[in-house]
Amino acid sequence: MKDNKVIHELITNGHLKYIPHISVDCVILGYHANQLNVLLNKWKDVEVWSLPGGYVERNESVDTAAHRVLWERTGVDKLFLQQFYTFGDPDRINMNRRLNRLPVLFQEGGKELHNWMAERFISIGYYALVEYSKVSPRPDHLSVESRWWDIHDLPALIFDHDRIISHALHAVRLQLKYQPVGLSLLPEKFTLPELQKLYETILSRKLDRRNFQKKMLSLGILRRLPERKTIGPHRSPFLYSFDKRKYNQALKEGYGFA
Repeated sequence: MKDNKVIHELITNGHLKYIPHISVDCVILGYHANQLNVLLNKWKDVEVWSLPGGYVERNESVDTAAHRVLWERTGVDKLFLQQFYTFGDPDRINMNRRLNRLPVLFQEGGKELHNWMAERFISIGYYALVEYSKVSPRPDHLSVESRWWDIHDLPALIFDHDRIISHALHAVRLQLKYQPVGLSLLPEKFTLPELQKLYETILSRKLDRRNFQKKMLSLGILRRLPERKTIGPHRSPFLYSFDKRKYNQALKEGYGFA
């Protein structure tokens, strides 16, 4: 009942709080067990899923709105967040359309609603890289469930959200060429093979072990620890951690990994 009141207030008066026709959609990527996952919300009453997203308040920037949405959906702040594309196709709301079955946003009592939320929206896409274990997925008022999905095995998505995810993956893969990843996706201590597996999972291709390790070590963003990880007989690779100062410097200045 409380959610219904919140939704009704959003439909009727939300345009007073939020900027009409502008939204943010967040592709939240988490890494776990050599698998890349994306956080999705299941809409109420229908078997469709969507990216976590939200509207931009009249007194906040789009970056602030994206950070707010991420916090509300994950419970994690200070995430690596990158704006990557603006989605403005005039018919984007009708892509993969199931609007005749979508609930509260577009229908009430079986009747089609005309409201500001059902009109054309230009969406600004952001991607975030998070440590899987630190996230507690939280559905919003329009959703009944929020959970991780394998990036290669996604459910039916509303609007153009499959396209948004595709663009986000492309942007992350481009990032690998000039900025590091891993600080938000790996545990504090990791081995070089584990770091390589992360890069291979994101890129969806194998990398030469010797060349990868030589390149990563030459960047100066890793610190070798005195500890080793025991994997099996005769296999105890050194553990590494990121030098956060040099890592953040590489994020700002780039490093040319390609």
